[in-house]
Amino acid sequence: MIYTCTLNPAVDYVIRVNEFEAGGLNRSESADMYAGGKGINVSRVLKRLGSDTCAIGFAGGFTGEFIKNELDREGVFHRFTTVQGVTRINVKLKSDTETEINGPAPAVTEEDASRLVQLISGLTERDWLHIGGSVPASLPADYAGTLIDAARKKGARVVVDTSGAALKALLPYKPFFVKPNHHELGELFDTEVTSKEQAASIAKKLVDEGAENVIVSMGGEGAVLVNEAGAYFASPPKGTVKNTVGSGDSMVAAFMAKIDAGLKPHEAFHWAVAAGSATAFSDDLCTKAEVEDVYSRVTIAKAKQEG
Repeated sequence: MIYTCTLNPAVDYVIRVNEFEAGGLNRSESADMYAGGKGINVSRVLKRLGSDTCAIGFAGGFTGEFIKNELDREGVFHRFTTVQGVTRINVKLKSDTETEINGPAPAVTEEDASRLVQLISGLTERDWLHIGGSVPASLPADYAGTLIDAARKKGARVVVDTSGAALKALLPYKPFFVKPNHHELGELFDTEVTSKEQAASIAKKLVDEGAENVIVSMGGEGAVLVNEAGAYFASPPKGTVKNTVGSGDSMVAAFMAKIDAGLKPHEAFHWAVAAGSATAFSDDLCTKAEVEDVYSRVTIAKAKQEG
């Protein structure tokens, strides 16, 4: 089973307003609500790809129920730890420009935190734990590390899907897989990543620091996989980009699904790039049929060894 842990989920409320006027009365042309969070997106894609998955994390109030109901609607199993308070609402206002307002997370008590650790302590060597997104301010700074430690003690594979200092702090736990984009990779080492070769060189440092596999997504330039076996470059397929939200989550889901099915990392990488591209070419997260269609148009090549 692949468990996806979203510690700080949200209901994304997307409002579209023609010529928004600050300080005045505005009427929306349309409004949509979505269950938001990296792990939630990953579980949705895993379900579409036919993998066994369970979404976990913290959820509370009517918004927490909305997220559960949305997962139920797609047939995604979930075991959220219930907290007092209301799961946050993130407002995305789309007009001439796009404005985002992220709501506050509900407080997570020490008892709530312990219950989630206990749940993860029940994992086995056949399971995965994916941890993505931000950590609520009410939790200890090292809480994600506590969860990873609990999973690793039971032999579960761990995937870390975060960025910045949080990613750096979790590398010593030796995650099986991390996936920064090229901007996030550059920020980690205070530089600008402008080529696949440079991305591969810097990603190797993350491997040296503990990550087993590193995928760096580079938008229209493709992606890079780095592990002890070397570096692999992916050229993206041609297509009309409609939506980049969830593209990275789709890559993560496909990589885990194919490794779990027995493929080697560079083979799973091929499917990951196909899934990320399929989501980018779609109005929503990719379907299995869309990924299979894009797969044949993705090219993977192993980088030449230096020296």
